[in-house]
Amino acid sequence: MRRGLILIALLLGAAAARTADPYLWLEEVHGARALDWVRAENARSLRPLQSDPNYRPFFDQALAIAQAADRIPTPELVGADVYNLWQDRVHVQGLWRHTTQADYAGAQPHWQTAIDLDALSRAEHHVWVWEGATCERPKSTRCLVALSEGGEDAVTTREFDLTAAGFVQGGFVLPHAKQVADWEGEDSILVGTDWGPGSMTASGYPFVIKRLHRGQALSQAEEVFRGTPQDVSVLIAAFVDDQGHRAVILQRGLDFFRSEFRLVTPGGTAKLNLPEKAEVEGLVRGQLIVKLNQAMGALPSGSLVSLALSAPQGTPRLILAPTARQAIEEVGVTAGCIVVTMLDEVRGRALALTAGQDGGWVAHALALPDNAAVKLVTAGSLDDRAYLQVASFLLPDTLYQLDAATPAAAPVAIRSLPAQFDASRDVAEQLQATSTDGTKIPYFLVRPKSARLDGSNPTLLTGYGGFDVSETPSYNGTVGKLWLERGGSYALANIRGGGEFGPAWHEAGLKTHRQRIYDDFAAVARDLEARRFTSPAHLGIRGRSNGGLLMGVEFEQHPELWNAVIIGVPLLDMLRFEQIAAGASWVGEYGSVANPDERAFLQRISPYANLKPDGHYPTPYIFTTTSDDRVGPVHARKFAALMEAQGHPFLYYEALEGGHVASANLREAAMEQALEMTYLTSKLMR
Repeated sequence: MRRGLILIALLLGAAAARTADPYLWLEEVHGARALDWVRAENARSLRPLQSDPNYRPFFDQALAIAQAADRIPTPELVGADVYNLWQDRVHVQGLWRHTTQADYAGAQPHWQTAIDLDALSRAEHHVWVWEGATCERPKSTRCLVALSEGGEDAVTTREFDLTAAGFVQGGFVLPHAKQVADWEGEDSILVGTDWGPGSMTASGYPFVIKRLHRGQALSQAEEVFRGTPQDVSVLIAAFVDDQGHRAVILQRGLDFFRSEFRLVTPGGTAKLNLPEKAEVEGLVRGQLIVKLNQAMGALPSGSLVSLALSAPQGTPRLILAPTARQAIEEVGVTAGCIVVTMLDEVRGRALALTAGQDGGWVAHALALPDNAAVKLVTAGSLDDRAYLQVASFLLPDTLYQLDAATPAAAPVAIRSLPAQFDASRDVAEQLQATSTDGTKIPYFLVRPKSARLDGSNPTLLTGYGGFDVSETPSYNGTVGKLWLERGGSYALANIRGGGEFGPAWHEAGLKTHRQRIYDDFAAVARDLEARRFTSPAHLGIRGRSNGGLLMGVEFEQHPELWNAVIIGVPLLDMLRFEQIAAGASWVGEYGSVANPDERAFLQRISPYANLKPDGHYPTPYIFTTTSDDRVGPVHARKFAALMEAQGHPFLYYEALEGGHVASANLREAAMEQALEMTYLTSKLMR
């Protein structure tokens, strides 16, 4: 009997050993053995890519586009002025600079430097990457500046005086951590940071919010609110309108999409009467402006509503409800108006909403070019100015200035990006594929006008399919110069999981329904091939982050459909994603291995779990960054190591800096773009 038990135990142990993850050591992001492996793989893969005759011209062209002096300096309204982060050949880390709105609208703005990040990096012996500034309202003379080392999500936060153009001596300083902070008043801020053991969620974000007064040490901060370690995070957003109303909102993330919203009051915090799936967009005329991502009584999902600050437990009032084929994308609140960008059949629209006589809002369609994407760049808090950017695949970006209070006056184009590639021989069109369950999936195709329907067109297909993110037309000079000008074609799939048609389009691909997303993407590929536009030998796919997961799944489920696969900063080990970097925060999107049904589904689709030694796969290009503390580099590392063990060819590159966005400066971005295009050209154009 005892010998039998011992034999069973030995057999179970042997089975466990066979199923144990042999590459857990690669999860030690900065471990010596792991970094040695990274350096070896980088050297092996960079050698053929950078020795390819196309690489150097591609790099030079990509860098020239990235550093071009005639780029549109992206505006950010801070008080009455325009601020901008500018990077170029000389200012690698960048200049945070400012000018007046009138001067910005001129041909040659006269910029004043607030922070020289290159000089600051040299002086402090850090590589500071700009992560943004949160400025106190209404004065907007002091800002909390967030600086990252190498582009990671964790930041150091320091108070900066815009008037004196310097960091405040003895001002607010928050040491390096994943953290949130916003102004409660001129001399107090609310802070969520790493307060010590037990103060961060399983996702790695703060859940304890404290009040810090000017002159206090961080240890003296008083607790305002406490979530739970099981939450994703607790976020802070402070709003002030032009009538003097102030609202500080705490957003307790129950998961990535569900939140509890609380108003900070003198007596503590009060829960707002909002559904769990909502987004507080701003404060105007004493009204909180909120986008609903789920129905609330008679208020439909996807609509825009207002909630009176004087009655936070009251019933919200409808402002705007899109149709089933529309989606509200962005919402900006000015001093007295609301600016909304929308998608209508995945085509950009914009509205200005002004106050009506009955206390409601009147919507005015803005006169902007059709068949393009419209992006809200920034909106003012001291006036009703806003800036909108309009772009399409083949038309360069144009920046428009809008006075939302007079929407009858068309937005004024104040600057346009010069053409960065010759688009005269190309055309963009919107097509439609049919997915496995009969759902119609729209997609865009940018192609040469002379393209023949013989399956020979080199085509790059991209997609994302998750987190309610919409994929819309954009002008990409690098893709245009390095790919389209050489005769390549580009396709963008609007698959489920995104937000192109509102919350329902996203929710159709959540958790165990996620196979629909992967079927949608494959359907677009098959449609391109059924039209005889391209063929597997000439079709490549590319995606990053959640899109990297999409690429990993498609790489394994349909290796016969493509000849090139770019898997960027990806999730790939879906049985351990909750334990890697910020993975626990995405349970609302992917599900959890703690749920048997969800675990079974994740097991079926996880690229790391389903790679087969006898599989016939195209050679992928796998890309990640060491400093990515959101997804983490370990998914890509382990997948590549498993491919190597199984004898599959692959290319792998891991940048040391850049964070999840994969580039800390313009040279690094140009290098990565050149590597990708070299890979695609070698696989699809020869």
